[in-house]
Amino acid sequence: MPPAQNLKNHTRWYPPFHFFVLPILLLNFIFSIYVTIHHWPTHWALNFWWILMSTVFFVMAGIAREGSLTTQDRVIRLEERLRLAALLPAEERAHIDELSVKQLIALRFASDGELPALFRKTLTQNLEPKDIKRSIVNWRGDYHRV
Repeated sequence: MPPAQNLKNHTRWYPPFHFFVLPILLLNFIFSIYVTIHHWPTHWALNFWWILMSTVFFVMAGIAREGSLTTQDRVIRLEERLRLAALLPAEERAHIDELSVKQLIALRFASDGELPALFRKTLTQNLEPKDIKRSIVNWRGDYHRV
């Protein structure tokens, strides 16, 4: 099992994406510009096409990553709304929809014991996600992120 998460180490790096795919795509883009500059005007149209396709691949990787993170955020929003509905008293459940998606996502790290109080504090003080995370005493790790 990975080490226990906390405020300082909860950021997730996905090595195949962050340390392989993105660097290779960036190198491909840089190399395509280099080849175009150093072999001008030979095959200028092909070289420009290479630059264009390098850009397309880079953008596609970003779109794919953004799509998976957006889906993950929607699932987290649903999970946290269900968890809040189970842990909050009936009179406070009506206020769950007053939280922003980013606030709900930040609250996922709070343990069940401290979630109701942190929920109230977030509503009354309109805490930012970073402030919510700083307020958590008993960190609940999220080890299944994309």
